[in-house]
Amino acid sequence: MEAFKKLFLLSAVFLFFTKSFAQINDSLKSYRLSEVVVTATRTSSSTLELANSITVIDSIEIASKNANNLSDLLNNEYGLSLTSQGGAGTLTNVYMRGSNTNYVLVLLDGVELNLNNDPSGVFDFSSFPVDNIERIEILRGPQSTLYGSDAMAGVINIITKKGSDKPGLLLNASGGSYKTYRLNLLSNGSIDKLFYSFSISKNGSDGFSVASKKYGNTEEDGYLKDQFISNLGYKISDDVNNILFFRYIKSKSDLDQSGKSGDDPTYIYNLEELNLNNETKINLFNDMWSQKLSLSFIRNVRKYKFDETPNNPASSRSLYDGRKYKIDWQNNIQISENNLLSIGADFQYDEALSEYLYFSLYNYESLFPKVNSKIFGGYILDQIKIGESFFTSAGIRIDKHNKFGTSVTYQIAPAIMFWETGTKIKATFGTGYKAPSLFYLYDPAFGNSELKPEKSFGVDFGFEQYFWKENFSFGTTFFLNNYKEMFGFDPNTFVTININKAQTSGIEFFTKFKPLDNIFLKANYTFTKAFDKSDGISPEDEILLRRPEHKAGLFISFDYNNRINSSFEAIYVGKRYDKDFSTFPAERVTLDSYLLLNIAASYSLTDYLQLFGRIENILDKDYEEVYGYGTPGISFYAGLSFNPFLSF
Repeated sequence: MEAFKKLFLLSAVFLFFTKSFAQINDSLKSYRLSEVVVTATRTSSSTLELANSITVIDSIEIASKNANNLSDLLNNEYGLSLTSQGGAGTLTNVYMRGSNTNYVLVLLDGVELNLNNDPSGVFDFSSFPVDNIERIEILRGPQSTLYGSDAMAGVINIITKKGSDKPGLLLNASGGSYKTYRLNLLSNGSIDKLFYSFSISKNGSDGFSVASKKYGNTEEDGYLKDQFISNLGYKISDDVNNILFFRYIKSKSDLDQSGKSGDDPTYIYNLEELNLNNETKINLFNDMWSQKLSLSFIRNVRKYKFDETPNNPASSRSLYDGRKYKIDWQNNIQISENNLLSIGADFQYDEALSEYLYFSLYNYESLFPKVNSKIFGGYILDQIKIGESFFTSAGIRIDKHNKFGTSVTYQIAPAIMFWETGTKIKATFGTGYKAPSLFYLYDPAFGNSELKPEKSFGVDFGFEQYFWKENFSFGTTFFLNNYKEMFGFDPNTFVTININKAQTSGIEFFTKFKPLDNIFLKANYTFTKAFDKSDGISPEDEILLRRPEHKAGLFISFDYNNRINSSFEAIYVGKRYDKDFSTFPAERVTLDSYLLLNIAASYSLTDYLQLFGRIENILDKDYEEVYGYGTPGISFYAGLSFNPFLSF
C-alpha cells in the first residue's frame, strides 16, 4: 500500500511540474510520432494511446548492438531478468516481473512458440539466432484475454523482416572469442505482387565450460546451430494478402551436469524444430471489416544423453517430441471512428511423447506414449476512444480445455492523455491462466490428470511523460501480480498437485532521450519483490529464486555521417538467491550482484562493405546467473557485412 501512495504522490508532482513545460512542449496531438505496435491489442495501435506496458526494440537498436543472440537484445530491458545455464547454446530463460519463466508467451510474427513437450512449457531463448529480426515487442502483465494459456506474465513478440522493396542481398560473416563464428545470408524484396524474405545462418563455438570454472571445471562445451527462415507473400488483390512462413532450426550443444563439479564431456543436447504458418488477410467494405485466418504447425524434438564418467557413474537417454496445431480466426470491425471491435476464435491441438531412461545402481525409466490435449477458445476486445484524450480497451476470453473444463479471463486497460503537457496516466487490470503441460497431466511418475490450471491476477498503473515531440520521455509503472493454484509436488506421493501461491510486485522506471538526430540514450531501473506465499514456507525460503530485487540498464548509441555507428551498454543485476543442488537437501545460496559493460561499433568501408565488432563484459567480471554454471569473461567479436545491391 505504501508503494501505491508513493507512486500517486509522484504522479501528482509530475502533473504539476509538467504544466510549466506546456509552452515548450510541442503539441503531441498534431505530431504523434509514437511507435505503432501490434502485440498489445492484436491490431496496429499507437503507443501514445495504449495503457499497456509495452516497449519496442527496433531495427536500429538491433543493428547498433551487433548482438550474437536473442538474449543480448533482451537483457537490457526493464521488467526482464535473464538466466543462462552456461552461456550461448544452453538453456536460457526470461523472468518477467518476477514471474515463473514458463508464464511468458513467446511469439514469432504472432505465432506461438511455447510447446507442451517441455515439462513446464518454457521457451528456450538460446535456440533463436538474431538474424532476420526486424523488431521485438515486449508486453508486460497478464495477457490471456487475447493469447490464452501461457501468457500469464506477458508476451514477447519477435517480428521478422518482410520483403517490400526491390530485391536485395546481404552477407554477414563474423568470429571471435571461444572460436565463435557466425555466417548469414539474407535476401528480401518484392516482384510485382510477390514479396519475400529469407535468411540462412550457421553459428558455432568451441565455448567454455558450462559448469563454472571457479570450481575447477575446465572442459570446453561448444555448440552448433543452423537456421533457415522464409516469408513468402502474394498480394492476391488490393484487399487480400497471403503469407506463408517457414522456419527450420537444428542445433547441437555440449552440456554439463548441475552442481559445482559438473564437468561431463559426454553430455550432449540435440534440437530440431520446424515452424509452418499460413496467414490470409482479407479487408472488406473499405477496411471497415478485416479478417485474418492463421493456420500454424510447430514440431520440436529434443534429445539428451550422457554416459558414465569417473565423476558420474551413471548414464541417461531422453527424448521429448512435441507438436502443436493451431487455427486462429480474428475479425476486426470498425464500429465507428472511435470504436474498434475485435472478435476471434481459435483451436489448439497439442501432442507429445517422451522417454527418459536413467542407468545406475538404481535404474529408472519414465515413458509415456503419444498423448494430446485440445483447447477451444473465443475472445472479444473493444477499443474505445472518448474525445481526444481518453482511451480504453476491455476484453474477455472463454477457453474450453478437454481435461479441466472452462477458463474465463478478462482485461481492462484505460488511459488518459493530456496532449498539451504530453502526460499519460495509465492502468491495466487483468487475469491469466496456465494450462497444465502434457508432462504434468500424463507423466507416469509425477503426472495428474485431475490438475486444474494455474491462475493469476495482475494490476499495474503509472504515468509517462513526453517532451519535445517525443525526443525526451520518461515514465514509472507500479505492478502487482498474484498467482494461485500453482503446480507443486505432493510431499507424500510426489504427484503434481495445485498447491502453491506466489506474489510479485515492484516499480519500473524508464527514460529515453534523443538530443540530436544521431544520438540516442535510454536508461531503466526495475525494483522487484517476489515471494512464495505457499502454506508452510519458512521465512528463509520465502524469496523466490533467481529474481534480482534491483536491476538497471543503460544504452547509448551514436551515429556519425551514416558511416560510423557505435553503442555502449551497462547492465546491473543485484544479488539473487539460488540453490546448490549438489547437496542434499539443496542449500540456499546467494549469488553476488554484478555489472556488465559492452560496446559495439561499425564502420562503412564503402557503400557496399561494412566492418563491425563487439566487446562483451569489458571489466572481465566473474559472475553467475545460475549457481554452479559458467558465464563468459571478456569477449571480442568482429566481422564484415557485404550489401551488393544497397538494399539494406
